[in-house]
Amino acid sequence: MIRFILLQNRQGKTRLAKYYVPLEDSEKHKVEYEVHRLVVNRDPKFTNFVEFRTHKVIYRRYAGLFFSICVDITDNELAYLECIHLFVEILDHFFSNVCELDLVFNFHKVTAVSLG
Repeated sequence: MIRFILLQNRQGKTRLAKYYVPLEDSEKHKVEYEVHRLVVNRDPKFTNFVEFRTHKVIYRRYAGLFFSICVDITDNELAYLECIHLFVEILDHFFSNVCELDLVFNFHKVTAVSLG
């Protein structure tokens, strides 16, 4: 089960956050900060799967954006990597070569296209 989806830039600014479990706003900010620290400092030679609390974060970097999905520890990592890639391809097709500014200035369109 997906817990949350985050799109963050290299500086840690969250461009899209979609939560599928209820969290307080303070907890959301804490989670976003922790996930960013976890994925941005990770060596590229390691896998794109990392344990996070009692769950697992699957992430992928496209240019300056990190796409992260938090799921249950038993879920299939490769399926979620494909899901991230499909989402990026859809955004690319929708915006014709998506960039961070598309996410910022067309937030309503991105949320309409976003997963789930």
